[in-house]
Amino acid sequence: MSLYFDYKNNLEPKKGRLLISEPHLPDFNFDRTVILLCEHSNDGSFGFVINKPSKVSLNDILKHSMDIESKVFIGGPVEQNTLHFIHRSSFDIEGEIEIAEGIYWGGDFNQILDKSNTQQLEQEDVRFFLGYSGWGVGQLEQEIEANSWIVYDMEDSNLIFDLEENLLWKTLLQDMGGRFSMYSKYPNDPRLN
Repeated sequence: MSLYFDYKNNLEPKKGRLLISEPHLPDFNFDRTVILLCEHSNDGSFGFVINKPSKVSLNDILKHSMDIESKVFIGGPVEQNTLHFIHRSSFDIEGEIEIAEGIYWGGDFNQILDKSNTQQLEQEDVRFFLGYSGWGVGQLEQEIEANSWIVYDMEDSNLIFDLEENLLWKTLLQDMGGRFSMYSKYPNDPRLN
């Protein structure tokens, strides 16, 4: 008799779902990360790492942001010289794309700045990213099959803005229960256990 454990959670990746890295993913770019998928299609996938803040604020990068001290996150290893943003708001921002209920990607950057500067849009309602995470055709599915990623379906899309980024990876795994809850307790370096 052999024991076999299926470590997959059998959710398919799709726009608006989260990807949670396995505890010992060997790529340091994605160590204990959570990615919001903004697109998943036959042409490939892309999203943003939502729990990896950089050491700079938006005002450090853009001097005309008028003292918006929002953190800037490292969205992924692709094109880290580009700035992207997601937001939650009841405002219609020209060009925004809804990626999950109440969460939008992109849109008119000047409108975001204006609404932030006039406090119509709170700073905690916008996340800015340098770079993004991307996968070619079929690549993400292969990585999921290889147990690199766990797919998570958000019941409340606000959690990605409301939870502290340093607690997000662990909290989501604990929320999933079972073996995933055990993953959340894995030490960063098992040799030190």
